[in-house]
Amino acid sequence: MNQAQLMAQVKKMQTEMARAQEELAATTVTGSAAGGQVTIEMTCDQRVTKVKLGADVVDPTDVETLEDVLLVAFNDAIEKASEASQKRMSSVTGGMHIPGLM
Repeated sequence: MNQAQLMAQVKKMQTEMARAQEELAATTVTGSAAGGQVTIEMTCDQRVTKVKLGADVVDPTDVETLEDVLLVAFNDAIEKASEASQKRMSSVTGGMHIPGLM
């Protein structure tokens, strides 16, 4: 492979990566806890877009439990966003591990 072909391949990969990042920013995942009473919607670039709480989990005398289920829901959403990002980016890179990229 000559240098011109290599540069063309790199440019194509950069374009595909930019497109993948745009798609991930528009892709939403939902994390949940407490049997769906707490849901967190997040884009795959990890921006929270919605937090939903069921009335059953809001107890002013038990804030600690609400904090715990929120953590579970956030972590669930982050894990799903990360998995979707890794899957999408590996399709661009052909499974190559590129340091600093997801």
